[in-house]
Amino acid sequence: MRKYTNAVLDAVSEGMFDKDQLISDLLGWMSEDDVKEFVQRNDLMPWLEDEEYDGQPDEAQEWHDFDPDC
Repeated sequence: MRKYTNAVLDAVSEGMFDKDQLISDLLGWMSEDDVKEFVQRNDLMPWLEDEEYDGQPDEAQEWHDFDPDC
């Protein structure tokens, strides 16, 4: 049984926690190696494995991060 995991997920679904803040807090808590393993196991960002990737966001990411109010 995952008592704490289930409690956090329930709290998120009930709107008790801000999802973005929770993600930020969890990533901050995890080591870089933990985050890397999570990303790789879930195939979230395969371009990070590309030797030519320079760490700069692509156009899609830049568009996603665009804030029209700035």
